[in-house]
Amino acid sequence: MAKTKVIERKPLTFAEKTFIPQILGGLKTTFGTMLEKPITLQYPEERPNIPDNYRGVPTLVKDPNGREKCVSCQLCEFVCPPKAIRITPGEIDAEEEPDRAHVEKAPKEFDINMLRCIYCGLCEEVCPEEAIFLQDVFSLSGYSREEMVNNKQKLYELGGTLPDKHYKWDKKKSAEEEGNPHH
Repeated sequence: MAKTKVIERKPLTFAEKTFIPQILGGLKTTFGTMLEKPITLQYPEERPNIPDNYRGVPTLVKDPNGREKCVSCQLCEFVCPPKAIRITPGEIDAEEEPDRAHVEKAPKEFDINMLRCIYCGLCEEVCPEEAIFLQDVFSLSGYSREEMVNNKQKLYELGGTLPDKHYKWDKKKSAEEEGNPHH
């Protein structure tokens, strides 16, 4: 059988019985915050500083030539934990882009349900074509559930065109065009 140990409590002092030290501590905190400069922002006009690694709204981007970078591989759809992304694969129009049509696909439909999105950034990390980026948009609102589902057109409007270091489908430039006179 275990021995029980009795711990004696020391009796409260008169000040502790009246709660005066606790009240004065609370008043000190209150008056301290009253004298500080307010940190309230007047929201639409004033915006908070957004950190560099902020993960905001996922969007689709185009290459510098205005072509879709998404090849409808559906990796982002498979990796999305809340299943917020829905892609319907389609074909590239052979008349518009004959050099890509036989090799790649393009999404016929691409929807991201922003009510489900948890802004984890896995879609951006897994994209092999760097077609999906998380922008620094943080205030997204709508009046209905349908407005909160971003379709392909809206995703491209939000994402726009990002500079790209590699031009996958452009013809290779000759040495003269590169500025190198030596072949």
